[in-house]
Amino acid sequence: MKKKEKESGGVKEIARRANVSIATVDRVLHNRTGVSEKTKKRIMEIIEELDYQPNILARRLASSKTMHLYSLIPAVSKETDYWDVPLQGIYQAEKEIKLYNVKVSKFFYDMNDKDSFIAQTKKILKQEDVDGLLLAPAFVEETIAFTQACKKKNIPFVFINSDIPTQNSLSYFGPNLLHSGQTAAHLVNYLVEEDKQILLLNIAKDIDSDHHILRKEEGFTAYFASNGKRKILKENLYNTSYPAVKKALRALLDKTPDLRLIFVTNSRVSLVAQFLEEIKRSDILLIGYDFLKSNIAYLNQGVIDFLICEKPQEQAYRGIKALYRYLMFEEEQEKEYFMPIDIIHRENQQFYKN
Repeated sequence: MKKKEKESGGVKEIARRANVSIATVDRVLHNRTGVSEKTKKRIMEIIEELDYQPNILARRLASSKTMHLYSLIPAVSKETDYWDVPLQGIYQAEKEIKLYNVKVSKFFYDMNDKDSFIAQTKKILKQEDVDGLLLAPAFVEETIAFTQACKKKNIPFVFINSDIPTQNSLSYFGPNLLHSGQTAAHLVNYLVEEDKQILLLNIAKDIDSDHHILRKEEGFTAYFASNGKRKILKENLYNTSYPAVKKALRALLDKTPDLRLIFVTNSRVSLVAQFLEEIKRSDILLIGYDFLKSNIAYLNQGVIDFLICEKPQEQAYRGIKALYRYLMFEEEQEKEYFMPIDIIHRENQQFYKN
């Protein structure tokens, strides 16, 4: 085999012959953990057979060019610390790949403010060194405009948390939102008798444009449309401050004395838990989303009965690593990588990790 052929085949050929991923070969080449002895031995045999001289790391370290990835996710707010969890996933991935001259620039927007999202997208598009982008889309139309601009500049992008399938991203890492809503409905079906009132509660400032919430709501209602009629009340709360939520919930309870379960479609379930604890309504079951400190506290107190979790830290971690592998190795990525939809309760929460 000619030297040029060896170099062009390289890692891909080793991975093909060993029937493993390029990432697995990369672990062996750089003596990292996570590969069985049997697989490692097989890869080393193929490397010897091909007389392959691993030089990817040397080339990257010798190069003055930095692979520059960007991330754009909502900022952590006083209302919810949810977005700190994906941020930790970004930091984790960056720590693992920075040795290869990879940098991740982190941009943030206010998830309650479309203008802040647009402003950040304009800043990113002005940069001349964007090799890849990790994006958590909150506003559909604005996201489409941004990703269309990325395509014109040949910037590959990965979605996390929620997907916009029409935009042909490199990959999507997150839950199947429709199935997430259906999972919640299936759980509710077991918990509450058919003649009891259920409340589906959306708490966000821009619900009508929130793809993440709308898809889960769609899945929830679709489940009951196919599995018998239910007394489902839906309420949208656009003011997300606790006093406003408290006032709205008090009015709802006055109108619906037979309410037995509240399903909150996002991480703001702790606002409802705080209210139910204050008025001592332990007879109302409460289900919501996300493994956050405030939610876990109410889960352990028995105010929140179940949390549905979708591994946000792993979403961001995998998203950054997918961009890196695509740009470094030209490795094809899975179009959709759906996170497991986990149901967490007081008894199993201590064993769960995001």
